[in-house]
Amino acid sequence: MAALYDVAAIGNAIVDVIAPADDDFLAREGLAKGAMTLIDEPRAHVLYERMAQAVETSGGSAANTIAGVASLGARAHYIGKVAEDPLGEIFAHDIRAIGANYETAPLTGGPATARCLINVTPDGERTMCTYLGASVRLEPADVIEDDIANAEILYLEGYLFDPPKARAAFARAAAIARGAGRKIALSLSDAFVVERHRADLLAFIDAEVDILLANEVEAMALFGARSLGTILDAVSGRVAIAAVTRSAEGSIILADGEMIVIDAARALRLVDTTGAGDQYAAGFLVGLAHRRPLAECGALGSLAAAEVIDHFGPRPQRPLAELAMEQGLI
Repeated sequence: MAALYDVAAIGNAIVDVIAPADDDFLAREGLAKGAMTLIDEPRAHVLYERMAQAVETSGGSAANTIAGVASLGARAHYIGKVAEDPLGEIFAHDIRAIGANYETAPLTGGPATARCLINVTPDGERTMCTYLGASVRLEPADVIEDDIANAEILYLEGYLFDPPKARAAFARAAAIARGAGRKIALSLSDAFVVERHRADLLAFIDAEVDILLANEVEAMALFGARSLGTILDAVSGRVAIAAVTRSAEGSIILADGEMIVIDAARALRLVDTTGAGDQYAAGFLVGLAHRRPLAECGALGSLAAAEVIDHFGPRPQRPLAELAMEQGLI
């Protein structure tokens, strides 16, 4: 059966609040540079008041990837929970406005829509503090069978591996995708996810995952590896394809016991690395959905990542399909 969507993604539905900062601000607030820290709602309000003038934009890792998928002209579906509040309405509007299908019912009578407070230092590094709010209330009932069965690739965001109901939603989506003969991709999302759930993640990967996406730190933490070579050994026999990003050093793709090295695409400026991994995933998954060679999938990922680090915000500002056509990638 032909797929209705190229990529269907499940993740935390979050509104990003992005502001410039310096290292002194991070130190005063006790923030670990480059890390993602979970915070509660009171801390979110206090930190927001202390941040510099910010840009607010819909975010969330998998939602950013879906924005990139749509920007590449591919067909996208998103599943993520927001509250029935103003930020939730903004998120729902934004995800639909980019051309993605979004049908998840909002949460009523519970916590507010999630937000991520992102402080970006002059070197482009982003330090994130996340209040998860309504996003972790995603549950199996939010996973609609036809939407998953009709997607070429199901993409799962590792951040949602923590809440029990959300993990159950993962399991339901994976079972539907597997039953429909679709591919299942997982992003590790952050090293803290790996540290909290390493054994369960490995079990889930072994049982369900065809395509693994991670940065080098996350991959090494997951497999207890100390080099790219040991990551290759660990991936063999576990997943069909793994893509490991390495910031300015590009990425590597591991498949069938082989390693393909992908150069990083050159960005005009390094402004904000927020969303770089998410956009790499978008390009890579679109390439896979369209049956492109792995090297071209990696090049599409690198191109999408380079576009997003050239400006504030985690989603493309210039149509990625336009850039890809200029580079002869689509």
